[in-house]
Amino acid sequence: MSAMHQFDALLTGPAPVLALAPMQDVTDLPFWRLMARYGGADLYYTEYFRVYQNSHLDKNILASVIHNPTGRPAIAQMIGNDVPSLVRSAKELLRHDVAAIDLNLGCPAPVVYRKCAGGGLLRDIPLVDSILGALRDAIPGRFTVKTRLGFSDDTAIDALLPLFAKHRVDLVTIHGRTVLQMYRGEVHYPRIGHAVRSLPCPVLANGNISSAAVAESVLAQTACRGLMLGRGIIRNPWLFSQIRDHLAGRTPFTPSGRDVLRYIEELYEAVCSPEVRESAQVQKMKKYLNFIGSGVDEPDFLHDIRRVSTRADFFAICRRTLDHDAPMALEPLGPANSSEDENRAN
Repeated sequence: MSAMHQFDALLTGPAPVLALAPMQDVTDLPFWRLMARYGGADLYYTEYFRVYQNSHLDKNILASVIHNPTGRPAIAQMIGNDVPSLVRSAKELLRHDVAAIDLNLGCPAPVVYRKCAGGGLLRDIPLVDSILGALRDAIPGRFTVKTRLGFSDDTAIDALLPLFAKHRVDLVTIHGRTVLQMYRGEVHYPRIGHAVRSLPCPVLANGNISSAAVAESVLAQTACRGLMLGRGIIRNPWLFSQIRDHLAGRTPFTPSGRDVLRYIEELYEAVCSPEVRESAQVQKMKKYLNFIGSGVDEPDFLHDIRRVSTRADFFAICRRTLDHDAPMALEPLGPANSSEDENRAN
């Protein structure tokens, strides 16, 4: 079955769709492979392909589509603002087995939005209209969008919803914050619920889905077709399975400290290339630990992790903190312990 047919079957199936969010330099092919061993998502989004005049498809990101190890459909996400280049790149991506082409209208990283890409496009609704129209004309299959509520005003979504309907977008994912909020402050789930009621296509809700109980609440509040998880799944790779179990009335698995330690060990082996120098491997792991550490109730854990440069020291700190059998909820513990790499998630 092609990825597009798998995608269609997901959207018409009975269960909520659980999608892995695209997070630049984080949710890559090795991470997909590891997540599939932990229960995995129903739907995977690639890191975004940067699109501009004379751009080429990033081979490392494209590998996630060509060598998709998950058995689940993959959506290829693009980011950019040049209409002809976006059309060209979409046609190139359609040569591969992608479930859909996704346009990023939500990345809140200043380095992105200052170039009028990602979330920056939400300041130029006429340009969004033009891009959506050109891509809809160029994509014979499924075309999706990931957006935020607006750039600085969460009511801006009201101007976007008619455009999504006008251009027959097949699925919209909405992070319930503005671009300038980044990952701080309240997630406006009622706004997502309004979009669900307004749009003819399915909607996925995104933002702060940190536990199975929160997932159930967001599904109930919004009546959305499913959920997209990013930071929460990096912190807790069991979360997709926990949500499925909770919704089915089964008791979800609760990991112990040693389970989390084993996850970090497997993550290191999965994402760190042996040919890369050790200090660079440790630095790469710190990206993931910024997320995982926000669910670890030990104030010195992240402080100490951020100061190591060797694998031995890295794992010594992990073992000191996590080598125990006590259960861990792996939910974010608050601002003091949640300094996550906000610019990487979109």
